[in-house]
Amino acid sequence: MLAANGVAGVWGAVAWLRGEPSVVFWYLLRVAQATVAAQVVLGLLLLARGDSSPDGLHIAYGVSPLVVALVSEGLRVAAAQREVEAAGDVEALDRPEQIMLARRVSLSEMGVMTIGLLLVVTLALRAMQSGG
Repeated sequence: MLAANGVAGVWGAVAWLRGEPSVVFWYLLRVAQATVAAQVVLGLLLLARGDSSPDGLHIAYGVSPLVVALVSEGLRVAAAQREVEAAGDVEALDRPEQIMLARRVSLSEMGVMTIGLLLVVTLALRAMQSGG
């Protein structure tokens, strides 16, 4: 989980800083999100079978990445809506203006999701540290 989110986060940060939308980023993001979901499910299965965690912080840090991923998705949608609303009537825009809008929407979404990925990496590192 740590590696997948780290790679996706770095990829997204570099692409965002360059101002170049990246199709590869979205594949890396979805793989990273799948690893978060799998890690949370695995942790809950371990708890259900009676294994214990060193403390409650480990559980909080273990579940928090899933919450961050879900909140990031909501913020991504809000960022896209903000860009589209700022553009006004999208249908009235010329083709080059529509392409520039799509680019701005993509970069806004990438920025939001990259921040979420980097936060997930931070939380995963804390979960490892609190895991004993």
